[in-house]
Amino acid sequence: MEAKLCISSATLGAAALLMMMLAAVVVNSDEESPTKTLVKVVKGKKVCDKGWECKGWSAFCCNQTISDYFQTYQFENLFAKRNTPVAHASGFWDYHSFITAAAVYQPHGFGTTGGKLMAQKEVAAFLGHVGSKTSCGYGVATGGPLAWGLCYNKEMSPSKIYCDDYYKYTYPCSPGASYHGRGALPIYWNYNYGKTGEALKIDLLNHPEYIENNATLAFQTAIWRWMTPEKKNQPSAHDSFVGNWKPTKNDTLHKRVPGFGTTMNVLYGDQVCGKGDDESMNNMVSHYLYYLDLMGVGREEAGPNQVVSCAEQTPFEQSSSSAASSS
Repeated sequence: MEAKLCISSATLGAAALLMMMLAAVVVNSDEESPTKTLVKVVKGKKVCDKGWECKGWSAFCCNQTISDYFQTYQFENLFAKRNTPVAHASGFWDYHSFITAAAVYQPHGFGTTGGKLMAQKEVAAFLGHVGSKTSCGYGVATGGPLAWGLCYNKEMSPSKIYCDDYYKYTYPCSPGASYHGRGALPIYWNYNYGKTGEALKIDLLNHPEYIENNATLAFQTAIWRWMTPEKKNQPSAHDSFVGNWKPTKNDTLHKRVPGFGTTMNVLYGDQVCGKGDDESMNNMVSHYLYYLDLMGVGREEAGPNQVVSCAEQTPFEQSSSSAASSS
């Protein structure tokens, strides 16, 4: 009798395991396919949720979102060489990870602000920064130097561990950890890992390697940085691009205007801006314009040179000795 019970329990256990596996397949299959938009009215306003494509009840999710105008084939076109055998992060980056990361920020306006054209331009601008900072392209590279974005997901041979002891009480370095560049917009230094981890509620200070092990997180840290002002008196890259930021008289005097140029000023300051014909600045601009073309928007939509460039802009701030997120 006991033997029969044992066999029966094992059979039930196997059946339950099979059902769980089938359920997981169904969930994964559903996640890959377009999600049905859920709609409700809150305080007289329509709000929506698109699941993995646009998370959270928001008016932004009711309109066109990134997956409506920027699809897998376009991602593949922008980052055509990322999975070649010589790419250092081959097999790491993918479209699904980008959309999953973006879904958290679309309700806050990332890629959903100002109508379809502005939304497309913002995605091209963000990815222009990403492509430039993760590229292993060079002048005579196959496909051209702009086809090699997302070649890296981390700094390959860091010369130091980027531990700033000034922050030992707020963001103390974890023993054995190295805070070299990782992610889609590579972050450096213990204090940047610390504050980013706090914002995302992930322990990046003790586990900086999480970013190089998870493509969604690698994109998410970059989008959080794009959406977040460095300081209270400065705009975010997002706000400076989509026109939410209104320049003061002082900004105008220093030639800071809404557009791609000011996103470089926000993210990199005097590392690339106010230096005239700077190579790193030109590389970011080239990626942005190239991506506009590949997305079918066209580089003519980028605007005049004073909007696209930061060559003549006064930097918001001068770099400190341990400049945030230089690469």
